[in-house]
Amino acid sequence: MHAASREALAAAEHRLDGVLSTTGADPKEVGEELTAFARLLGAEVSLRRALADPAATEQARVELVRRLVGDKLGAATVQVLETVASSRWSNPRELADGVRTLAAEALLAAAEAQGQLDAVESELFSTARLLGDKPELEQALGDPAAPADAKRRLIDSVFGGKVSPLTQSLIEQVVANPTGRAVAHGLDGLAELAAKRRERSVAHVTTAVVLTDDERSQLADKLERIYGRPIAVHVEVQPKVLGGIVVKVGDEVIDGSSAGRIAALRGQLAD
Repeated sequence: MHAASREALAAAEHRLDGVLSTTGADPKEVGEELTAFARLLGAEVSLRRALADPAATEQARVELVRRLVGDKLGAATVQVLETVASSRWSNPRELADGVRTLAAEALLAAAEAQGQLDAVESELFSTARLLGDKPELEQALGDPAAPADAKRRLIDSVFGGKVSPLTQSLIEQVVANPTGRAVAHGLDGLAELAAKRRERSVAHVTTAVVLTDDERSQLADKLERIYGRPIAVHVEVQPKVLGGIVVKVGDEVIDGSSAGRIAALRGQLAD
């Protein structure tokens, strides 16, 4: 996001935290309502443009939101959307992205309130890995031409009863509001949002074999010492790494795999 949109999103996040902590609003309900509004923004280009129009007054943009949803959505959701409308966004697309982020954060707040945030974070990561291994499922869920009801039925048939209801809601949110990127990418972004909610960074670890609980704990401790902050370790088993591990934290990659060492050696021989 550009600077103006980052500031707008921060203001809306502050309002979201405020209404959830002071009004007694159900964060799951707020998340689902924000998801529905994000879906509307995705379908209505003129609405995105109107809410992000720098030539329109702040009051005019807020009144537009009130006319649209004031009597259809809960008071807490309306307050958050009023903050969205009153802020300056860099462009309409980033405004829509911001509402999607707010919807996800409300659902993650619901998971946190229910003591399920760890489980939801892990399920989001595992689901993203599953989609990476099943391109036909990824394609079906990401198909912009597929009916929304058909996608929801597909999600329920594949994930219903296998992940928590909140995780399933987050999967549906990503699928219902396509951004042009893979569904797995969107789920990874939500897993990182969950980790951020607990003030942790995420380490994506690829290994040839399943790590024991002790090995995961030791790896997390080492990464926390390296980066100076708590680290959530998400492990993906991929035989192609041959041995060792590959660790990705943000944009930094630590390749300690046998495959990586072989590739490096080949590069040296080719020089």
